[in-house]
Amino acid sequence: MKISTEIYSSARHIGEEKAIELLAKAGFDCWDFSMFEMARIDWSTYKLRKTGHPLEGDDYAKFAKQLKKVADDCGIECNQSHAPFPSKAVGMDNLKRAIECTAIAGGKICIIHPDNNSSAEENAKMYNELLPYAKEYGVKIATENMWNWDNTLNRSSFAACATAEDFKKHIDVVNDPYLVACLDLGHAEMVGSGDGAPYMIRELGGRLQALHIHDNDRHGDSHQIPFSMQIDFNEIAKALKEINYQGELTLEADRYLEAYNKDNIFEGMKKLAESARRLEKLIIES
Repeated sequence: MKISTEIYSSARHIGEEKAIELLAKAGFDCWDFSMFEMARIDWSTYKLRKTGHPLEGDDYAKFAKQLKKVADDCGIECNQSHAPFPSKAVGMDNLKRAIECTAIAGGKICIIHPDNNSSAEENAKMYNELLPYAKEYGVKIATENMWNWDNTLNRSSFAACATAEDFKKHIDVVNDPYLVACLDLGHAEMVGSGDGAPYMIRELGGRLQALHIHDNDRHGDSHQIPFSMQIDFNEIAKALKEINYQGELTLEADRYLEAYNKDNIFEGMKKLAESARRLEKLIIES
């Protein structure tokens, strides 16, 4: 199986081009194109703020094309991307731009968050508006399981796609092969919102075509390296084997790399790649 990881956490230190180069050297087959700087939200005002990043400007396509060239030269491919979020706040134009940039970089799936507090039918309006662009560029859209936070109970609570039932409803109400599921394993394991990753994997079945893999204490959204906290990856591996999962193993352990800096981040990348290969082995041997 091919292994991949997001590039945002490393690009903050060394830039996207160097991040891709080092990920290839660390043993990754693919990279997940993080596009958060395309449209950055000021959470205090819930409005867009300028980042000065190339993805935000007129030369966004040129930037995405350059990243593909760097990746091609390093023998690594873009398997998927992550559009900026929250989707309602960043706006349709940026979501369409994210789909376009995914195609330019060579990716096949663009993860676009549903609105946390909207129903499957309400979120379908957004996805149906984006589908013509997805088909034009040959890029599937993946919706993702989300979570809210209950301050009274001090734990996560229901949000769009958080349960297997609601996740399937989001996919099935649109009923188009260009809308698929990206299961965030950490979100699925948070007590109070998710159904548990193994159960959700089995319920999603063929709808599941992308993953966000990381570890947590089953309470908070820690985004740590797999096998470091409390998620049972043995059961996840069995479930992925059962449904004959055909996608890549894509890590989203971005907070793990916060402990590293530009001088030693390659060491963190190598450890991430090792954790992904460990999960691959578990799937094969399940």
